[in-house]
Amino acid sequence: MRLPVEITQTLKNVCRSFSTKKCHAVSHVIFDMDGVLLDTENIHKQSVTAVASKFGKTYNLDLRYRVLGAPEFDGAKMVVNELNLPISIEEYMIMVRAFENKVLSDVGLLPGVDRLVRHLHKNKVPFAIATSSSKKSFDLKTSQHKSLFSLFNHVVCGGCDPEVKNGKPAPDIFLTCASRFPDQPHPKKCLVFEDSPNGVRGAKEAGMQVVMVPDNLLSKDLCTEATVVLGSIKDFVPEAFGLPSFN
Repeated sequence: MRLPVEITQTLKNVCRSFSTKKCHAVSHVIFDMDGVLLDTENIHKQSVTAVASKFGKTYNLDLRYRVLGAPEFDGAKMVVNELNLPISIEEYMIMVRAFENKVLSDVGLLPGVDRLVRHLHKNKVPFAIATSSSKKSFDLKTSQHKSLFSLFNHVVCGGCDPEVKNGKPAPDIFLTCASRFPDQPHPKKCLVFEDSPNGVRGAKEAGMQVVMVPDNLLSKDLCTEATVVLGSIKDFVPEAFGLPSFN
């Protein structure tokens, strides 16, 4: 018997994307924002590249992936120090923000995000955001998608939240985010969506399962710690983690 094209493609996606690690059922979902929900990572890369080039420096791939997922100040410090830029960390951050502010208010959702978020909301699955961005940056980036982001139970902005003492790859932001759900689920009942190795390590350290949606250029060697690795959120199969099916 020949299977319908849609079912065949779904099976191919599952076989291609899911790791060999065993998945167990969860009750809550936590999303990183940049590079997971919103298509912002390339904007940040372009902004840092522009600032670095002003001083004859190159923002290379290795440094980019070490900065990915880090709190804003920590990432800025890393770039300024490693590229030996002749400016302060604060001056660097102002320059990067100036580039980003021109385009961030029009940033789009990544494929599959709208469908998954509305599906979780419809099925009363609690979900929240754990982002290294500041509140000001979060508000700017989500300004064109307020309706969708209003569906999230809460948002933890690691860049300015007093309870988040250490940035990713420390587990602080994920544990804080889980504790703010009304029923305070055990970490093992939380599923995290991340795009960065730092974020994946932090979520694993918190005792949570992780769906990684990495940049296409990221080495596969840096994607081995995730429970599942997907090419896109649109390939996610909720029932693999005991969540309601899309069908």
